[in-house]
Amino acid sequence: MSWRTGVLLLFALALAGCAGSRPRSSHGAGARGEGRASGGFVDDLSRSQGSRYRDGKDSVPPPIDVSRIPEPVPKIEPRSLYGNKSPYTVLGQTYRVLPSARGYDERGIASFYGAKFHGYKTSSLEDYDMYAFSAAHKTLPLPSYARVTNLANGKSVIVRINDRGPFHENRLIDLSYAAAVKIGVWPKGTGLVEVRAIDPAHPDDAAAPPMELAAPAAVPQGGARPTIWLQVGAFADLANADRVAQQLRSARLAPVQVIDAQVNGRSIRRVRVGPLEDVERADQVTAQIERLGLPRPQVAVD
Repeated sequence: MSWRTGVLLLFALALAGCAGSRPRSSHGAGARGEGRASGGFVDDLSRSQGSRYRDGKDSVPPPIDVSRIPEPVPKIEPRSLYGNKSPYTVLGQTYRVLPSARGYDERGIASFYGAKFHGYKTSSLEDYDMYAFSAAHKTLPLPSYARVTNLANGKSVIVRINDRGPFHENRLIDLSYAAAVKIGVWPKGTGLVEVRAIDPAHPDDAAAPPMELAAPAAVPQGGARPTIWLQVGAFADLANADRVAQQLRSARLAPVQVIDAQVNGRSIRRVRVGPLEDVERADQVTAQIERLGLPRPQVAVD
């Protein structure tokens, strides 16, 4: 299941970015930061993260037939008044919201969130609906659209991104329960995915059809599966790269690679750890790398 601590701080940041005003009733919230959610209860945004939700742990309902749920149709929408403040900081990490979704295409680890958050406000102050195809992302504008493809099976879904997160390290996107079921991330809880943004203002750049996108990466000839790597750094100072690589090798966490590359005409060395067999192992090695005093690594999926 996903981990969504820090969302209350996001609300505060979002509201601060709107001339310090509280959300009006037309946005589903009252003067005291309370929103009447779709389930009829009051979502009090001023309460602490631990007491805001009725349920202490996330859960999911019985399996659902997602074939009857329509995918969102990407359309041009104005930016949400809330949830687009940039930069913003959560749990000591600073993020910058992208000026546009155009051209965004990343691979990483997807998680999902379910019944605990159903009916409560997202960062854009819309009600979270776990039965709709939606998602949370740290840097894509709110709202925006993306095609999410499970690299293990080639299944994909278009989601509307209307929330911020996930703030669990190593996670790229948090899917709604329905979206996770659609592409097979549920019931395991996590999956390796490609997130390709769809910009309705530039239809020629639209995401490729699911099979065209997924076939070479998701199920290559020979039955190979996508693999997880942790990139500890990309160094212009080649000696620094070698020192970090040696520190990692001495720790014997996992195999270490040093890859020479050219970026904008400059020589760099990427230091990567892996391949790692699954998400759980990637999380474990990430924590071990941070305990060595090294920067938090970034997930790379090949």
